Amino acid sequence: MAKVGILGSTGRMGEHLINNVLDTEGLELSVLHVFDELKTSVPDTVLVTNSMQVFLENCDVVIDFSAPVATQELMEIAIKNPTPLVIATTGFTPHQQNLLTEASKEMPVLYASNMSAGIALLKQLVEQVSRTLKDFDIEILEQHHRHKVDAPSGTALTLGEFAAKGRDLDLDKVRISGRDGQIGARTKDEIAVMALRGGDIVGRHTVGFYNDGEFLELNHTATSRETFSKGAIRAAGWLVNQKNGLYSINDCLGI
Repeated sequence: MAKVGILGSTGRMGEHLINNVLDTEGLELSVLHVFDELKTSVPDTVLVTNSMQVFLENCDVVIDFSAPVATQELMEIAIKNPTPLVIATTGFTPHQQNLLTEASKEMPVLYASNMSAGIALLKQLVEQVSRTLKDFDIEILEQHHRHKVDAPSGTALTLGEFAAKGRDLDLDKVRISGRDGQIGARTKDEIAVMALRGGDIVGRHTVGFYNDGEFLELNHTATSRETFSKGAIRAAGWLVNQKNGLYSINDCLGI
């Protein structure tokens, strides 16, 4: 039975992760890392700590839904104490992205900006449609709750990367995130990635392909955070048996 540690246990995903791990056969909730007060009840057998070193010493696999600064500390210490890492944190700096690659040389690391099966399949569909409908303009819109701190979402950027890949483009060179004023006509290769924030929207992503006379839109809507929690738990159960390397949720699902 694999012992699971949760980083980000007091965040918006924390309660879902705790309850879902406790309900999953073959996994044991062994340790929680906290930065502040834990408001969710857990069995007495679960260790609660604010020490990253102690946290890593008491689990076989980590599920991380935290913040970039916390994930950075996790990876820096995990490199010296290799432990399989399932990371769902978004908004990384270039240094933190490089650290992710370095960590994967010492342990299996699964990184996904979105842990849902639907998004995993959508990424592949976006690449395929982008490659096939080369004359269509690509626009991506994401919607999230008012509390989300990064924009565009990591999922929207990932979808943009797959859209750009379908046309052999570099997303960083063609992406725009806003339009205002007399900006002129839309360029052929640009990929817009726009963000809306409001209310309690769990997550909605639309990738649109627009041409004269017709358009195609691919949509994914998350109606519960449990889709991300259960996806991460599925990934954790899979990752503990993998070799060192950097994996995606698609690897876990075999698609």
